[in-house]
Amino acid sequence: MKKITIANIPGDGIGKEVVPAATEVLNTIAAIHGGLKFEFTEFPWSCEYYLEHNQMMPDDGMERLQDFDGIFLGAVGNIKLVPDHVSLWGLLIKIRREFEQVINIRPAKVMKGVKSPLANAKDFDLIIVRENSEGEYSEIGGKIYRGEDELAIQNAVFSRKGTERAMQHAFHLASKRKKRVTSATKSNGITYSMPFWDSVFEDVSKGHPEISTDSQHIDALSAFFVTHPERFDVIVASNLFGDILSDLGAGIMGSIGIAPSANINVNGKYPSMFEPVHGSAPDIVGKGIANPIGQIWTAKMMLDHFGEEELGNTLLDVIESVTGDGFLTADLGGKHSTKEVTDEIINRLKEVGKKG
Repeated sequence: MKKITIANIPGDGIGKEVVPAATEVLNTIAAIHGGLKFEFTEFPWSCEYYLEHNQMMPDDGMERLQDFDGIFLGAVGNIKLVPDHVSLWGLLIKIRREFEQVINIRPAKVMKGVKSPLANAKDFDLIIVRENSEGEYSEIGGKIYRGEDELAIQNAVFSRKGTERAMQHAFHLASKRKKRVTSATKSNGITYSMPFWDSVFEDVSKGHPEISTDSQHIDALSAFFVTHPERFDVIVASNLFGDILSDLGAGIMGSIGIAPSANINVNGKYPSMFEPVHGSAPDIVGKGIANPIGQIWTAKMMLDHFGEEELGNTLLDVIESVTGDGFLTADLGGKHSTKEVTDEIINRLKEVGKKG
C-alpha cells in the first residue's frame, strides 16, 4: 500500500467548502486504485485563527508541516478580518518561501461544456511556469520621508540559479507536450533584469535543440492570450508576469473558479503545496455554490506530482465529462451546487473503477 500524507489547510471562505469536496474525490480515487491511501491531517490556520492567536499559524507551524508529503491549500484571505499583506505573508507566501517552492505551475485549457468569453477560443491547452521565489516579489526595498516627499523603493531580484531553474522546468514539461516554450519578457522597457532574463533563456535554449522557442513582450503576450491562445504550449515567466498571465489564463477558460496550481519544491527537502488559483470569495461563502473544480483539478496536479499521472488523467477526463454534460456551478452559468458537481464527479469515478 502506497501511503501519501497530506496536510489540509482549508484556510478562509470557500476554501472550507472546496477542500473537503476535493478530499472526498481523492479518497474515491484511492479506493478505485486499491493500492493507494491518502492520510489527511487538517490545520485550522486562517484569518479567523489570526484573530484568536494574533498569527496566521503557530510558531511551530512550519515544523509541523515539513514531514508531510504534500500540502493541500484552499484559499487565504479575508480583508474584513485581516489585511491581505498580513494573511498572505503569514501563511501562503511563508510556506512558499520557507519550503523553497521555487516553481509555480498553472495550466489553462478549453474545458468541455465551459463557455470561454473568447469569441473563437479554438482548443488552447497551455501551461504557465512561473518563477516562484524571487523576481518582482522580493522582500528587498524600503520607504523614506513623509508627506509629499515620501518615497518607496521595491527591488526586483533575478538570480541566474533561480531563472535557469524555472526555464529548465519549462523545457522539461514541453518535452512531454508540444515541444514549444515561450519566454515572457519586457526587455524593451526594463533595463537590466529582462535583458538578463533573455540572455539566460537563450543559454538554456541551446541545451534543448529539439524544443522550439520564442520570446514575447508581456504586453503583446497578454494580447495574444486573448486573440490566439492556441499558439502557446509552455510559457515561462517571472514571478509577477507569471502571476498575471495565469489569472488571464483562468479568465479565458471561463472562470477563475476552475483554475488549478502547484507550488513545487524541486530539491526534495520540503513538501510541495497545491492550491487553486481562486481566492476565498467571501461573497458566496455558505451558499453552497462555490465551484469545486479548481480544487479538484488541483488534486489532479497533486496526483501527477506523486507519480500517479494515469490516475490524474482519469480524474481530469471525468471532470470534463461532468462539465461537458452541463453540471456547472453559477460562475459558469450553471445551476448546480458544490455538492452536486462533486457528487457527480465521484459517481463517475466509481463507474470508471467498475469498468477498469
